[in-house]
Amino acid sequence: MLIATASFAQKTTLYTIGDSTMANKKDPDRNPEHGWAQVLQPFFKDNLIVENKAVNGRSTKSFINEKRWDSIYKKLKKGDYVFIEFGHNDEKIEDSTRYTNPHTSYRHNLIRFVKESREKGATPILFTSIARRNFNEKGVLVPTHGDYPLETRLVAQEYKVAFIDLEYYTELLEQSFGPEKSKQLHLHFKAGENSYYDKDKADDTHLSLKGATAIAQIVVNQIKTLEDPNVGKLKKSIK
Repeated sequence: MLIATASFAQKTTLYTIGDSTMANKKDPDRNPEHGWAQVLQPFFKDNLIVENKAVNGRSTKSFINEKRWDSIYKKLKKGDYVFIEFGHNDEKIEDSTRYTNPHTSYRHNLIRFVKESREKGATPILFTSIARRNFNEKGVLVPTHGDYPLETRLVAQEYKVAFIDLEYYTELLEQSFGPEKSKQLHLHFKAGENSYYDKDKADDTHLSLKGATAIAQIVVNQIKTLEDPNVGKLKKSIK
């Protein structure tokens, strides 16, 4: 009887919410594109389950308005974790269904994710957006996210949220590869070079398997350095 009880021990769930830079992609065996949260599970032991709820094209606003957050909130339990990385689509100023002012709506949406995660006894972790591969003609990596990463940092500081500055660490990653080799982290193919694309592909935002895996490794490495006592169980779940 004790053995049966142990085998049904409740596992910790790690929910990841965000956009296409994190999301699971269709047809992963053929599709060169991967989200970094899509490749996160192998870094953890089987006592932690990664539930990747990130979705292509979503901002904090559309993620909430489509009730995606509500569906996660209902299932959250004490001891769970929520990784939060938005920004790429909150920037879409031409789209009223997605755009948020970084200093008002974006900020307050992040605060909502944090507060409601904590209401359920879950631990939120905030991430700044990953950097785009955006080198100028001098080989300088130029930022593209405006004030969104700043607001993420401020919310993390004000509300004492565990925080990983993914923009910074992915800037270092892009720079370590350099302007040309960093294409390997993203989706750069000539027509016919990859069976998934029938036309030239030059995408500096989304990730190849190599790029996604490198970022997942960065995330795991940074989790190990977090000093928040609430992430102890998460650290112990790392392989």
